Amino acid sequence: LACSVLDNAGFAQKNGAVMSHIRLARFPDQLHAVRIAVGATDLLIACDIVVAASADALIRLDRQTTRGVVNDHLQPTSDFVRNNDMSFPSAGMRRAIDEAVGGSAEFVNATVLATTLMGDSIATNLFMVGFAWQKGLLPLSLEAIERAIELNGVTIETNKRTFAWGRLAAHDPASVVAAIASVTPNPPRVERTFDELVSHRSEELTRYQDAAYAARYRSLIQAAVTSERALPGQGGFALAVAHNMYKLMAYKDEYEVARLYTQTGFRQKLDAQFEPGYRLVFHMAPPLLAKRDPQTGELRKQAYGPWMMRAFGALAGLRRLRGTWADPFGHTRERRGERQLINDYERLIRSLITQLTPTNHAAAIELAETPALIRGYGHVKDQNIARARLLEAKLLESFGLPPLSKAA
Repeated sequence: LACSVLDNAGFAQKNGAVMSHIRLARFPDQLHAVRIAVGATDLLIACDIVVAASADALIRLDRQTTRGVVNDHLQPTSDFVRNNDMSFPSAGMRRAIDEAVGGSAEFVNATVLATTLMGDSIATNLFMVGFAWQKGLLPLSLEAIERAIELNGVTIETNKRTFAWGRLAAHDPASVVAAIASVTPNPPRVERTFDELVSHRSEELTRYQDAAYAARYRSLIQAAVTSERALPGQGGFALAVAHNMYKLMAYKDEYEVARLYTQTGFRQKLDAQFEPGYRLVFHMAPPLLAKRDPQTGELRKQAYGPWMMRAFGALAGLRRLRGTWADPFGHTRERRGERQLINDYERLIRSLITQLTPTNHAAAIELAETPALIRGYGHVKDQNIARARLLEAKLLESFGLPPLSKAA
């Protein structure tokens, strides 16, 4: 067969969409253009549902002739980095794609399946090819595809297994689910009851700092629960407090970064995924060590070698110094500001609790959720704290309370 390929891959360097136009014909002179025209797609293999639901992709599909296999795992785009309040309506994307192909689309959560089975999300792509081939949608022989994998010369046996798993998912999805269950017999629960949520986060805060720190969290949550239960038919306030107090208390400082690297199985996971001999490099901007960019005034990241794992181990053991006079990091503006946020939020919630009524309940929830705006690190976090403070001040004014003090 003759083949032409057009990869719109330049945008990938900026985390943008990538689309490949692949055309097959019996003779080369039948390929008049490399770009697939509007409505001229026979098969859509969508490894990313966000890209597949874009206008540029949808216009190339046809209700009568296009068949589609779609990975419905939702992966945020680069736009999400710039606007992390964006929503990704997955149901709407599925509907748009299915309508564009006349209801012939088949959806599979290929990212979760391939990553769990093969240990790497890059396996998603070949998994999707295997799925499409098993459905009879690719006009190529099994021998030809396997030979192409061999000629590519990269992780040949792994890629062949990935392709085979994709075929099996199309033929007998239940067996793939069963295989995953044998790999992860005790998958983590996503949905938790309120009591389970509070218990889990208390355990996390104990590991983060100590039992007294976790007790401070539970005390505030219990006060919120007691206050809200006095209002028949009302809910949501205590849950908002549980989420946002934890968010503020578990801020990622030097001690927590060190703990996450050394006490949560990070190195073991790398050893299981990569062959011996790999080298770790950490890109960080520690407030006490990093230099500032002369143009922007922001801290510049530096590269640190694998010796940082030993440093992290020592640092994690010193986390109980956090916030004390002996904390070498605790006197920076950033760390003092993070502790001030916790104190201010606790004071705010205890003030709301004493005044909670059915009339102001909705406004209290909005106030309790303002820390959700605080994301990122360094100057990015500072900007989001300022946004949260502005919203908080407006809501407090409508609630009839004075504004809180700004972070130190």
